[in-house]
Amino acid sequence: MSLIDKLSQEDVWREYLAYKKSNVGSKNFVKDLEKYIDDKKYLLVCDNINKGDFPLPRKSMISKLSSDKKRTVYTYPYSENMVLKLLTWLVLRKYDVFSSNLYSFRQKITAKDAVRKMVKESREKPRYIYKADIHNYFNSIDIDRLLPVLKETLSDDAKLYTFLQGLLKEDYVISENERIIEEKGIMAGTPIASFYANLYLSELDKRMEKKGVVYARYSDDILVMADSLDEVKALADEIRSFIIEAGLSINPDKESFFAPSEGWVFLGFCFDGKNVDIAPKTVEKLKGKMYRKSRSLLRWSDKNNIDGKKAAKAFIKKFNKKLLDGAEDNELTWSLWFFSVISTADSLKVIDNYAQDCIRYVATGKRTKKRFDFRYEDMKSLGYKSLVHEYYSYVDDNK
Repeated sequence: MSLIDKLSQEDVWREYLAYKKSNVGSKNFVKDLEKYIDDKKYLLVCDNINKGDFPLPRKSMISKLSSDKKRTVYTYPYSENMVLKLLTWLVLRKYDVFSSNLYSFRQKITAKDAVRKMVKESREKPRYIYKADIHNYFNSIDIDRLLPVLKETLSDDAKLYTFLQGLLKEDYVISENERIIEEKGIMAGTPIASFYANLYLSELDKRMEKKGVVYARYSDDILVMADSLDEVKALADEIRSFIIEAGLSINPDKESFFAPSEGWVFLGFCFDGKNVDIAPKTVEKLKGKMYRKSRSLLRWSDKNNIDGKKAAKAFIKKFNKKLLDGAEDNELTWSLWFFSVISTADSLKVIDNYAQDCIRYVATGKRTKKRFDFRYEDMKSLGYKSLVHEYYSYVDDNK
């Protein structure tokens, strides 16, 4: 039976719902998913898929995590997107054809496993390290190169391949309510893109595994280790050549070599030879976002004669959601991404102190000592949650 046919089966949807309920994710998404299943909204989408009818993706720009830089994403209407989420869940489980050194979007394999592996390797034997980040990976993938690999992988499910091929080969997108032609790669933001991102560079992963190289890839992020500088440079050249041959490019601003004494940075983490912490650049990006939001809220409160406490509450609500609650069905919220891996609260203390300073600034409109009239207890009364406190609670709960 094709996975496409399974999309109309209620028992498959109930199994997916049970999986989501068993994971730490958005309660709102689980609630919406359950209602979606109860109402059997998926049946109309499945019927349309069988008729060869599927809507165009919509293009939009969103801010990157902990940054104000924008990235292009694509989305489908709510009901179709729900069906694609289930399909992705099924595909990633049936077609897990990847090497053990790939850590993205896999069952029971996560980013924390990649970081922990590299920490273990670094502690056992100091090594030279090369880190690479592929520029605009999802939206730069060459569809004509991907399709033969996808067809071979899905060789036992022609109906599934035909459906996915149709989505990938669609020339049109909706942008600002207009129908335009655009090269869009595998469409970052769509659920099934995660599978394509794993598949497109799987040959590189297999090559590194065959060499016995200490290597980890998480989607578009790569870290490789070697015993000498010459060895790691040779591996870097091989990785660069493969990436270029695949029609992609390395982001020069995120390409680094590290000596054994320097530790390394990977997936927003840093390792200094002893502790795993949040990378300094990640902290600075988050602080920048907090600074800009505090300025924006202060201008808003001044312009509209809004009480500072109300503006401070808006700041707290925004960053509680961003850092602790997450959105939709993303199981890797900011806090869970970091809390499960870091071994020190040093960076969390820096973020907490900065957030509290921003809250005091928004509440009082002051940068002077007068801002301390707004006490920590006042912040807590507005819903403020300390990252350090939440981290230690997480550690205690997971002992």
